Amino acid sequence: MAEAQPRGVADSRSSVVRLMVPTDANFMGNIFGGAILAEVDRVAYVTATRHSGLNCVTASFDRVDFIAPVHVGQVVEFDARLTYVGRSSMEVWVRIDAEDLSGGGKRLVGNAFVTMVAVDKKGRPLEVRPLSLTTTEERQLFAEGRERMVLRRQGRRAERTR
Repeated sequence: MAEAQPRGVADSRSSVVRLMVPTDANFMGNIFGGAILAEVDRVAYVTATRHSGLNCVTASFDRVDFIAPVHVGQVVEFDARLTYVGRSSMEVWVRIDAEDLSGGGKRLVGNAFVTMVAVDKKGRPLEVRPLSLTTTEERQLFAEGRERMVLRRQGRRAERTR
């Protein structure tokens, strides 16, 4: 895929808006973290697949921060964009905002970094198109994403030697 034209961050950005219902909640009325993570995974998949044009799988959740609880009846928006693209892997940052429909506006409730990998039908990694960076913020996020990728690789190597 080396000849594929680069795509910009905005070309693959995606978002999902979801109403949180009682089946998503625990006994305290807070939404289970797993329900949030499932949506994060889905929107990260859409973003990575839009960018690569290939089937993608989740390789890792590098970091997930739950900043505030989400409650039944709130609307949650999951906004995903690429921060880094390597040979076959893509780092997707997902911002999670909740909104009480009766008023109060959106508030940040979490964020996550997800690594997605483009794969063929046998699960082997495929090369993806480069990411075109146009803003200072995109270049900064890319540099930070590259550093996280290096740290992930070092961590995997350390795990193998234990």
